[in-house]
Amino acid sequence: VPDEVQLIVDALDDKRARDIAVLRLEEVSETLDWFVVATGESSLQLQALEDGVRERLKAAKVPIRAVEGPSSRWILMDYGPFVVHLMSPEAREFYDLEGLWADAPRVPVTPR
Repeated sequence: VPDEVQLIVDALDDKRARDIAVLRLEEVSETLDWFVVATGESSLQLQALEDGVRERLKAAKVPIRAVEGPSSRWILMDYGPFVVHLMSPEAREFYDLEGLWADAPRVPVTPR
């Protein structure tokens, strides 16, 4: 697992994200390498998750390309090869990214 993915998982865990999932997309997508998907229980928590990821990666000098949102349901953070999806429980169930990318291996990553 790339260091950047570990940093993302650690930042999300620090802010108490639920159901953090890491998907390795390299084998099933020509343009995407990694998805990190996590659930936030409220719009305030989603914002805290975004801030935590942003701070952790900025400290590691990893530039962000774009952020879509913020929204009370879904924030997408694009770090090039690493895309972070922060979702409300309802949005995560409705959009089912893990189901859409079912061919992508789910990689267990333990927060440090």
